Amino acid sequence: MKLILLGAPGAGKGTQAEILSKMLSIPTISTGNILRAAMKNGTPVGLRAKEYVESGRLVPDEVIIGIVNERLAEADCANGYILDGMPRTIPQAEALEASGIDIDCALSIEVEDQVIIDRMSGRRTCKDCSQTFHIVSNPPKQEGKCDFCGGELTIRKDDAPETVKARLETYHKETEPLKAFYESRGKLKSVDNQPSIEATTEVIKVALGI
Repeated sequence: MKLILLGAPGAGKGTQAEILSKMLSIPTISTGNILRAAMKNGTPVGLRAKEYVESGRLVPDEVIIGIVNERLAEADCANGYILDGMPRTIPQAEALEASGIDIDCALSIEVEDQVIIDRMSGRRTCKDCSQTFHIVSNPPKQEGKCDFCGGELTIRKDDAPETVKARLETYHKETEPLKAFYESRGKLKSVDNQPSIEATTEVIKVALGI
């Protein structure tokens, strides 16, 4: 199954992608993680992306599409994959189609803006392995420490409230039109945000028929 996850920043796409990846035995391709790794390593692409990410703007299409195409060519994507954070604009979606990347379903997780703002202010990210936690809904076993590698948990600059609001504005203007784009192709499925991660997973399973 080849999936795209849509939804505002903080809608829970990364968390649900991780769950679906294990359930379907296909990799999650998170453009955010790929870009953060490049930024942490100080690569030319990473340095270029950093100024965009930290101001809440979108990274240029040619940077994203080049990274994604390289990743999808790897052997573990042969039986399917989940794209998390890509495409973010209609030109990106058109570029994916033009490069021969066809998806089975675009799944949109619907969450109100204020819920997103409240949620992201509690998000913590491991500075070493990029795993994310939430102080309320998904807390680490030990405060401030990653369950997976023991690394320090930090608040990313793009999770700060003023940046979140800028990212939401960008989402509504640039990314939300993708719902109509995939609906016109008969590939859109939408689910409403649920009170827990597990409940959201259940409505996603129903929507996907798995």
